[in-house]
Amino acid sequence: MQNTVHFILQGKGGIGKTLVSTILAQWLAGKDETPLRCYDTDQENATFSRYKAMGVKHVPVMTDSRTIDPKRFDALMIDILEEDGNCVVDNGANTFSPLMGYLIENDCFALLQESGRKVYIHTIVGGGDTLHDTAMGFVSTAKATTVPLVLWENEHFGLLQSAAGKQFNESQTYADNSARVCGRVVLSARNNDTFGADIKKMNTARLTFDEVRASDKFNVMEKQRVKVVFRDLFEQLDKVQW
Repeated sequence: MQNTVHFILQGKGGIGKTLVSTILAQWLAGKDETPLRCYDTDQENATFSRYKAMGVKHVPVMTDSRTIDPKRFDALMIDILEEDGNCVVDNGANTFSPLMGYLIENDCFALLQESGRKVYIHTIVGGGDTLHDTAMGFVSTAKATTVPLVLWENEHFGLLQSAAGKQFNESQTYADNSARVCGRVVLSARNNDTFGADIKKMNTARLTFDEVRASDKFNVMEKQRVKVVFRDLFEQLDKVQW
């Protein structure tokens, strides 16, 4: 993996964009010695930038009057283009529309590709009550660009199925846009009292998997469960058609 740019884009807040960003960044960092740069454009909840081990750079696009200035995204693009390496860009719900508008209006995807970058959009579809809104977000993102999509299916909000029991990946909504999807990653719902509690403990402390393994604040079984989760996710990422 060299000179790839990964945008995590989904307009619904609280659906797991930062979680996806941290998982993806850790997977990329472990692939080879290619430099990795991470960016957080969220102006209200810059959680990704709090993961110190990843050296995440916060991109200030909000003005003193608390409005978002699309031109401030120039700094992000310039930073990405100035150096080779892989990049992960976490985007908050509050900057989804401005960033998407900026990327399209300035033909940034083409610019990145012409500069030798392979660009991917990671979009998240959640289960339960979040399914409809996030599925519509998936559709709008697919229709707005020609960039390959990586679909993350987040089961932590419930199963990704309609009232009729049809799975999202069996739906017409997915079928109409499936040609754009180069890979799917399932964030499986596991036992909330064990796996869920351990992952929450890790995320609350803003730790990476490597930091958990080296920490004396996690016991051997907590470390094992975190290892199981990351092994599953990394194996799924390995299967994406990059």
